[in-house]
Amino acid sequence: MPWDDVMGELGLTPLINISGTETVFGASPVSPEVVRAIAAATGAEAGCVTNCTSASIAIAVAACMTGLDLGAIERLPDTAGLRNEVVIAKGHIVNYGSLISGDIRLTGARVVEFGAALETGLYQLRAALGPSTAAAVYVVSHHAAPTGMIPLPAFVAACHGAGVPVIVDAAAEYGWREVVAAGADLVLFSAQKPLGGPTAGIIAGRRSLVRACYAQQRGIGRPMKAGKEAVVGAIAALSRWAGLDHDGQRGALDDRIARLAKRLAGIAGLAAVAVPDETGNPFSRLVLTIDPAAASFSAHGLAAALAAGRPRILVRSLQADRGILQLDLRRLDEPTLALVGDRLLAAIAIVRQAGPGAAPAAGDESAAGVLGWLVEQT
Repeated sequence: MPWDDVMGELGLTPLINISGTETVFGASPVSPEVVRAIAAATGAEAGCVTNCTSASIAIAVAACMTGLDLGAIERLPDTAGLRNEVVIAKGHIVNYGSLISGDIRLTGARVVEFGAALETGLYQLRAALGPSTAAAVYVVSHHAAPTGMIPLPAFVAACHGAGVPVIVDAAAEYGWREVVAAGADLVLFSAQKPLGGPTAGIIAGRRSLVRACYAQQRGIGRPMKAGKEAVVGAIAALSRWAGLDHDGQRGALDDRIARLAKRLAGIAGLAAVAVPDETGNPFSRLVLTIDPAAASFSAHGLAAALAAGRPRILVRSLQADRGILQLDLRRLDEPTLALVGDRLLAAIAIVRQAGPGAAPAAGDESAAGVLGWLVEQT
């Protein structure tokens, strides 16, 4: 494959990402149509482009604290004299390569968590809102707590009742129009995830706050600015998205999932089933559920074997401790789908021979990936 030659020249291992659209794994390929059209349609009053959604979080929080006060903008992260508290549910403290609370604190804001990990009440939200609250952050993501969270419309109503704007992190979501319609003041989403555009973040929402986001280029937003290519590409990606045959794409994806599931049928201890996206986006993933006793291998072991080959194949392993691996096949063409199937069968044979006890210890995979960079191999 041509990309294998390029990666080899650079001394890198190719990677096929069937975990999802996580930026740390390369997100989505940039679509060729991105360079052909410029238009934007978000359903919001205004919008601006940043270099990524992580930057959008910091910029949106800063905007809610400073408004258009250039003196305050240039002073951040010194928040003296400003409303500087940002409220967020404990179940929404997510890690997308870094903690969302860290991006909030970059601005000088103080994070105020409320609720429990899997149980949050409106009374707790209202108690957390006060005279120093600059904004409230709501996260729509598979990383967020799957249950016990306040529905977005009720969250928005409570915050607006206290005069507090709502920032929604919907980086990998499709339904940003619905989030805007629910009353969110600023909606943050990615240009390179579902949209298939360049690496960039998009902030859409209330005009006055979007202006304040844009003004952050005079302060902490300066190192987070997007280049002209990202700005034009993000706008073009939105235009392309509006013209896609989404029903046709979903049908083709369902067919890919069914064919890969068929290749895995009959493997003892392994069930392969199509499961709709947990946050309501209009697509499904192939979910592998592994019973180590019956399969003679574990979910952690299979994920590690896939990642150790060439090209590396990364699956979503957030629930591997429960025997669950999620495969996102949205970005695969036919040759790569066939390759993934071959590698899955080969990896299963390898880990079955090694046995479930050979699986790596779970818990610190993401830390190991960072700390292992440039470690001298002996």
